[in-house]
Amino acid sequence: MSSDDPSRDPRSILPGAIAAVSSGAELDPMLATLLQAATAGLGASTGAIFLQDPDRPGLTLAASTGQDAGAAAALASAVQRPEHPFAVVARDRRPAFDQEAPTSTGDPASGAVLPLVVSAGGVEVGLGVVALTWAGSHATDPLEQEVLVALAGIAALAVDRARLGSTAAERSEWFERMAHTDPLTGLANERTVARVLELELARATRQASEVLLVIFDVDDFRAINADEGHESGDAVLRQVGAALSGAVRLLDTVGRIGGDEFVLIAPGAAGVTVSDRIVQEVKALPAVAGRSVSISAGVARFPEDGGDSEALIQAAKDALTRAKAMGGGSVASNEAVADR
Repeated sequence: MSSDDPSRDPRSILPGAIAAVSSGAELDPMLATLLQAATAGLGASTGAIFLQDPDRPGLTLAASTGQDAGAAAALASAVQRPEHPFAVVARDRRPAFDQEAPTSTGDPASGAVLPLVVSAGGVEVGLGVVALTWAGSHATDPLEQEVLVALAGIAALAVDRARLGSTAAERSEWFERMAHTDPLTGLANERTVARVLELELARATRQASEVLLVIFDVDDFRAINADEGHESGDAVLRQVGAALSGAVRLLDTVGRIGGDEFVLIAPGAAGVTVSDRIVQEVKALPAVAGRSVSISAGVARFPEDGGDSEALIQAAKDALTRAKAMGGGSVASNEAVADR
């Protein structure tokens, strides 16, 4: 073997590399540990691992050893050039051994650059490169090349596993969010609204306070869908949802509970003011497909209009029916109906 120390066996670094990847550590420290083991075990002077970000072009430095911060920054800048050896290996996904390596001092050096590649569904996916540099002239022998290829494979698996874990976490967060929100408007969905209402009623019972429940319905929504199409209908729903979200207080909850029905849960007596403001906010919205947008609202108060969620919801729906009968932009409660 061509190492300066004839007794060094490059294969001895592989168990440590595998242990580092199996440790469950964060990706960057894991890659740094693997890189340090590779440079020490192969007698290299410097090493670097660059990763490809799937969302942006170029290579990003993930780990380096044997060089100061200034040299590492200069290398990170240099690899962005398409003709740089690291960029070429990342693009072609073919290892390059015994290449002349550029150094900041101008001293001669040789290097090896290997792609980090995994297979997904029979298709190779490039994840980056690992590169080692030896001072002076260094010809890697077959055993060193075999070990380097194995190290690149181990590093690629570590990167792939980390990204899969990140993707799984993001998907879990997305599903959790989707379980509680309406995908069209981003407001709370029916299940979340029901849960919040139960919690607010329990709180109000303990504190002998009030809760306002308002159900809103978009006026002439069926006609909008029939005449202008579902895209226009969705645009109306998104606009109404944004108006609701922007008009409420931090302690209020707004949601979409299906079709063109929206709901406001407002603790305290000030909720009436909030519902009036919402109706006016929607009236001020720009027209969609030439149609003005308005909503009607049915208001119910806890505990006056209902002692539990079921009774309160029914009271709000009854009030909404009366408001709709008065024409667009009306607000009705069990006490009165007002044209807004």
